[in-house]
Amino acid sequence: MYDLGDRLLMVASDRISAYDVVLPTPIPDKGKVLTGLSVFWFERTAGIVPNHLISTDVPEEARGRGLVVEKLDIFPVECVARGYLSGSGWKEYGRNGTVCGVELPPGLQESSRLPEPIFTPATKAEQGDHDENVDFNRAAEIVGDRATMEELRRLTLELYGFAAAHAERNGIILADTKFEFGRDAKGRIVLADEVLTPDSSRFWPADRYEPGHSQPSFDKQYVRDWLDESGWDHTPPGPELPSEVVASTRAKYVEAYERISGGSFGDWLAR
Repeated sequence: MYDLGDRLLMVASDRISAYDVVLPTPIPDKGKVLTGLSVFWFERTAGIVPNHLISTDVPEEARGRGLVVEKLDIFPVECVARGYLSGSGWKEYGRNGTVCGVELPPGLQESSRLPEPIFTPATKAEQGDHDENVDFNRAAEIVGDRATMEELRRLTLELYGFAAAHAERNGIILADTKFEFGRDAKGRIVLADEVLTPDSSRFWPADRYEPGHSQPSFDKQYVRDWLDESGWDHTPPGPELPSEVVASTRAKYVEAYERISGGSFGDWLAR
């Protein structure tokens, strides 16, 4: 993030993190995929909620991976929507049948589609700590205004529904995603950060969907799976990724961009 006075320059690097640890091996073009997809979604969701994007006109060294954005007062919670039971939600469900205080039907499997999408907020951890899932009441306390939290829930679920329908038309399941919001100088709620990218979402190929286990994905779950198999204990420093994992991960990110946007990744790089 670079301070430009009344606005910010946000640049997405090729670094990749897992379990809140930044790994030493970058994924080539990852930052450009995140930026290109964020622009795609910002342009299509502006009718639901305003966003912080001002311009893609950035210095040459940041081209394709940089955005000029509005400064906001960011809410201290991450707004998560889940349409399927996976990740930390699946683990919590296994313990007590709920996810962030939301009761779910018994007998669900890993990766099951939920009866309807649910809102599951999380705290924004300090650097080096893990985000923590919380229930709606706790999130409202953190934000300090229940009415605002209710509006964030409404916007989160509306954005998820819009994006999930678009992804489904392109053969992709949007299992879950997280958003960040802030207030602008006029007091409006504004969508911020990156949106609906492989780093903030779980994207699954619809033609390979099969509940009962984890799914093949277009996100960094592929890297998490390799790390788990490597025996790494999730504490810094993270291990170097082998070249085949790097190449496969890059291919998954680029495929996600092209399938979701319907365009060529090369066209985004030439924009």
